[in-house]
Amino acid sequence: MDKVVVGLSGGVDSSTAATVLHHQGYGVVGVTLWLMKGKGQCCSEGMVDAAQLCEQLGIPHHIVDSRELFQKNIVDYLVDGYAAGITPLPCSNCNKMVKFAPMLAYARAELGIEKIATGHYARITQDPTTGRYQLRRAIDLSKDQSYFLYDLSQEVLAATMFPLGEIPKTETRKLAAEFDLHTADKPESQDLCLVEAHGSMQTFLDKYIQTKTGDIVDRRGKVLGQHQGVHHYTIGQRKGLGIAAPEPLYVIALDAVNNRVIVGDRTSAGQLECTVSRLNWIAIDPPTTPLQAEVQVRYRSGAVPVSIVPIDGVTEGSRSPEPSQTEATEGSRSPEPSQTEATERSRSPEPNQN
Repeated sequence: MDKVVVGLSGGVDSSTAATVLHHQGYGVVGVTLWLMKGKGQCCSEGMVDAAQLCEQLGIPHHIVDSRELFQKNIVDYLVDGYAAGITPLPCSNCNKMVKFAPMLAYARAELGIEKIATGHYARITQDPTTGRYQLRRAIDLSKDQSYFLYDLSQEVLAATMFPLGEIPKTETRKLAAEFDLHTADKPESQDLCLVEAHGSMQTFLDKYIQTKTGDIVDRRGKVLGQHQGVHHYTIGQRKGLGIAAPEPLYVIALDAVNNRVIVGDRTSAGQLECTVSRLNWIAIDPPTTPLQAEVQVRYRSGAVPVSIVPIDGVTEGSRSPEPSQTEATEGSRSPEPSQTEATERSRSPEPNQN
């Protein structure tokens, strides 16, 4: 019997994924990561629901204390980023640094199991020519989570299964009900686990960052209003600025050094090019010549056609630490103002992704 470790958060998706694999004949072992204390699926409530599922299926359940990893790679990462005027993308960092690679390492070292699975909506295929594993969008595009999985390594992709990648979310709920899972009607998580645990991102950040008021200025430096701490703003933000203006204003830059929030009109908020780094070239080797591709700069935004122009210094291998220049192709729609600058810096296009 093939064995697989399934990451269980206590939600309907991971519960259904584990149950599907169990009914397919896999020897399923449930693993729940203890990330922090408090409410939320990543915390005590989720662990209770995950344990109840494993009891129902008659499978082993392990709880792994990942609080130190979570503190370093998510809490500290978020606080340091916001304090520096950068809006991080915590979910992708969590998937890479806290969940997938550590769970695979635990499965191998502690359980002698070579496969892991989660309830994420994504798909993995293997190129028959190159042998490389490819990350692809889920069949249900409205629930696709490949955006947050872009940084997974070839080693992790080769060992990972996504049982829900081929079905719509409505089918997941239906299967959960047919399996009589107690999580069948459990509401979906609506926000980051940290936000759910603290009530709001502002409350969470205020716990770690001292609020320091400062000026909101236009591109010429004219003071238009006052902000309540640079860490409470993000690039592309329009609402909540508290400025009366004849036209909508957007946050176009955050100057943490001088404690300023810079705003501008929609035209100045958009951009046709940016420099990106920390690229994870999943399907191909790092290009040495310009490449036509599509880039998605935010989770809920559509992909836009771009030209990727390598900058001198790109190294060999699957990861490209050196930057590349991306330019929106002529005639294509300019990307919407980015909600997360970290997304633009870290997002890697996945060529031929469905």
